[in-house]
Amino acid sequence: MKTKVISALALAGTMVFNSAVAQETISVVGSSSVSPLMEVFGETYTKANPNVFVEVQGPGSSAGVRAANDGSADLGMSSRNLKDSEANDDLQEVVVARDGIAVVVHNSNPVKGLTKDQITAIFKGEITNWSQVGGEDKPIVAITRDTASGTRGAFEGIMSLTQKINGVKVSAISQRAQVASGNGQLKTMVANNPFAIGYISLGTVDDTLTALEVDGVYPTVEAINADTYQVQRPFLVLFKQSKINDATQTFVDWTLTPEAQKLVSEKGYIAVN
Repeated sequence: MKTKVISALALAGTMVFNSAVAQETISVVGSSSVSPLMEVFGETYTKANPNVFVEVQGPGSSAGVRAANDGSADLGMSSRNLKDSEANDDLQEVVVARDGIAVVVHNSNPVKGLTKDQITAIFKGEITNWSQVGGEDKPIVAITRDTASGTRGAFEGIMSLTQKINGVKVSAISQRAQVASGNGQLKTMVANNPFAIGYISLGTVDDTLTALEVDGVYPTVEAINADTYQVQRPFLVLFKQSKINDATQTFVDWTLTPEAQKLVSEKGYIAVN
């Protein structure tokens, strides 16, 4: 009887062990802008491949680049191009989608468009009242992202919002600008402040706020594909070529398939093939 009990326990333990090791976990860390798309990728992929689970965390693009470089995650995500200091021969970049950066205001704001120069001046703190850009005589509340944000990095590059101090390139965004920790928080802050202006991933724009024309062009997928809307950036997946395993490589390859790229389009981003 004792032998049967031991055998049964051993069998149960073996089944639990096999179950635990049967599922491959792919850890993905990085951009909070890329994260919603990556979550959809992961859920769809796992449905077809139950032995693979994709775990997504979105602390920011800088964290994603570090995670890919130091191997603390299988994949990194970035919503900006890599800095020279981050790139190396072993770090591979895969563009899985492209995205516009929408400049957004409160729905009650009568201003429906700005030039790039006006937007730059607003975030530098040089234009401080909506009346200076055709709006009401009300103070402008500029809202930016935290310094680890890939959206902020891309926005600063596109809008010439950097400056050199003692030979070091730093942000030129006004210290008076309020800071949001993610797309969701920035949307909430703009939606609740009639005088606010901010910038978010085009794929996250909804009817709670208004996206502005930039240099006369409204942000749409068609305008980005035609390169008439210039405020755009890549969505990157990053990995070390020397460290990637077969399961992770297969998943990365899948993100470029017609099935995955259809998801990109359905979510309001721009497919890459």
